[in-house]
Amino acid sequence: MTKAVVAMSGGVDSSVAAALLKEQGYEVIGMMLRLWSEPGKEDSNRCCTPDSMVQARRVAAKLDIPFYVIDAKDVFRETVVEYFLEGYARGETPNPCLICNRKIRWTFLLDHALALGADFMATGHYARVKRPEGGKAELLRAVDRNKDQSYVLHVLDQEKLKHALFPVGEYTKPEIRQIAEKHGLPTASRKDSQDLCFLAGEDYRNFLQRNAAEMLKSGEIVTRDGTAIGSHNGLANYTIGQRKGLGVASPVPLYVITKDAVRNTLIVGTQEQLGSQELIARNVNWVSGETPREPFRAEVKIRYTAKEAEAWVKPMEEGQAQVTFDAPQRDITAGQAVVFYQNDVVIGGGIII
Repeated sequence: MTKAVVAMSGGVDSSVAAALLKEQGYEVIGMMLRLWSEPGKEDSNRCCTPDSMVQARRVAAKLDIPFYVIDAKDVFRETVVEYFLEGYARGETPNPCLICNRKIRWTFLLDHALALGADFMATGHYARVKRPEGGKAELLRAVDRNKDQSYVLHVLDQEKLKHALFPVGEYTKPEIRQIAEKHGLPTASRKDSQDLCFLAGEDYRNFLQRNAAEMLKSGEIVTRDGTAIGSHNGLANYTIGQRKGLGVASPVPLYVITKDAVRNTLIVGTQEQLGSQELIARNVNWVSGETPREPFRAEVKIRYTAKEAEAWVKPMEEGQAQVTFDAPQRDITAGQAVVFYQNDVVIGGGIII
């Protein structure tokens, strides 16, 4: 019998992923990661609260599958939380879910799954994978475009996709809840959570204040021509495109254009100055495993919630790519992922610099 480990979170999506695979005849094993939380907040990391763990155990018992909890606190702290802090120190707005998917879920947990003799690892992500006979695996958007999570999975390569299953990607969210109810799963009506797990629903600025207060140094707010017009209270407190809360007087609305970490200055400008037609990305992963030889057309997302925009993508040396949009994009933000699509297929993506 084909063996599949399901990464369980105590939520409805991963619960239904396990139920669907069992229904399809797989030998299913549930696994949950115990992740790092700030000292004194151990009950708050939404991916592994005691309640989440209880829910996952209840689902595993209902489905009659084995369930294991894997301690990942140290590797999560060293990998994901450090990435988060270092990104803000560089003046970026990091997305720790990307490094978590690459290093924790699809490396650390996958290694545990394979060590158990599993053929596949499944998650509750809304995405799809296709493995054509004799061809390369493809990562595709989910059927439910409103829930599609292929953006955060662009980090997967051929070796990872060989073992990947995304059972819920073929369904809409309402259908997933119906399946959960049909199977009598205790997570059927559990609410979704979109927050960063280790922030426990808190504002990231408070987390930075406690864990990296040194990066919240005040500095100058300057216009594009270098004129100082005020002071900021730490670059990490601001996001690209932000208009409110700048604390500067101006006859026209001003927006955050960019952050200069070297000089610790916040550069602001008018709405017309905000857009950019080009970006460079680093650490680009080409899902096929092969770097395209020529520039190509793609629909491009510059953040998880952004609408796709038409662009030319030009592969470059040293794992970089240049993206030139047909029209200026307003909120291109260093540290976020840029992901390239052709129809439903994820071509690749990287980190905006």
